[in-house]
Amino acid sequence: MKNLSHSTSFPVVFARRALAGAVLSAMLATSLPAWAQQAPAAAGATAPAPTATGVVPVGDVSAVPAPTIAAKAWIVLDVNSGQTLAASNPDMKVEPASLTKIMTAYVVFNALEEKRLTLEQTVPVSEHAWRTGGSRMFIEPRKPVTVDELNQGMIVQSGNDASVALAEAVGGSEAAFATLMNQEAERLGMRNTHFMNATGLPDPQHMTSTRDLATLSAHLITDHPQFFHYYKQKSFTYNKITQPNRNRLLWADPSVDGMKTGHTDSAGYCLVSTAVRGDRRILVVVVGTDSEATRAEESLKLLNWSFQNFDTVKLFDKSQPGIDARVWEGTAENVKLGPPNPVSIAVPRGKAGDLKPVAQRTDPLIAPLAKGQQVGTLQFTLDGKVLRTEPLVVQDAVERAGFFGRMVDTVKRWFQ
Repeated sequence: MKNLSHSTSFPVVFARRALAGAVLSAMLATSLPAWAQQAPAAAGATAPAPTATGVVPVGDVSAVPAPTIAAKAWIVLDVNSGQTLAASNPDMKVEPASLTKIMTAYVVFNALEEKRLTLEQTVPVSEHAWRTGGSRMFIEPRKPVTVDELNQGMIVQSGNDASVALAEAVGGSEAAFATLMNQEAERLGMRNTHFMNATGLPDPQHMTSTRDLATLSAHLITDHPQFFHYYKQKSFTYNKITQPNRNRLLWADPSVDGMKTGHTDSAGYCLVSTAVRGDRRILVVVVGTDSEATRAEESLKLLNWSFQNFDTVKLFDKSQPGIDARVWEGTAENVKLGPPNPVSIAVPRGKAGDLKPVAQRTDPLIAPLAKGQQVGTLQFTLDGKVLRTEPLVVQDAVERAGFFGRMVDTVKRWFQ
């Protein structure tokens, strides 16, 4: 996952690069003994698929516990690495209230990316959109309104009328749009989520979880960065009515640049907040607090705890080589193995040097090997606990050797 800010000063960047290099050097030095402790897979066997089973939140290996939070459920995500730092009741089904509009925006942004909508396009305001209750942008039938204005009305003002108008513009009806929302939820792996509308107005079947909301929000940030500016906008004026963004953290902390508030009597006060400090982005989801002030204060507690007590180390990028492994019956004797993409790993501050790889791979490796072919898995552990699991893939293709070369390697393997 790419970094989302480039404001880090040179000394910080240099220090982090040095830290990453030291960690990788230690990993390379210990990788073969770690492998030797694993039972090798049979020759030619399919490598085990990577799994999140056994992966723990990074906060579980931190000496500084997460603060006590006055909320029904919450979760903290390190967006750079995709890791959960800490959570409470992350899979509990809860009402999303207006946090629903994050998915509404995600589907609208998809339509904009695919040129099915344009920001300048005017949208008709239906009777249904105009009469939708709750928070409003105050659009009116027969008065032109653009997609860009509706985006601001939905995101900044949390307008239910704007949300319905956008849903109808994309899906034809709010019910059809809800089907698109659920399709996206399934694609993103939001297992505890089901949407019934585009607004978040209460419905017994309209549910989600903080883990699912964190997944969705991180995808919106990384999949649609060109539209993320709406979430840090502090106010919007439409129809001669100015309304402020309800996210108090936009005024309280300059590093906060989003994201969305929500409230109903049954859901309580909810907030998805995100901030960038240096080259790290943290995202917090808090639901079921008792007031606007509480959701802001508790969210800021978690943001500060996350930035102060953790760091993110990037490994296996272009400047860092993969791990050498012996290849048999190929045109090359060695091949480099590593994750398919650079890996960012969140660790408690001061613990990066203790990060260890535990790999399991096919042994022996017999050519031909295709670039990107998975031959095992690589777990990153700290204090014996798994923080992340990645596929172990071939970084460069190795063709099969000729008959003589294959016979030589066959003889060599007999004597091993």
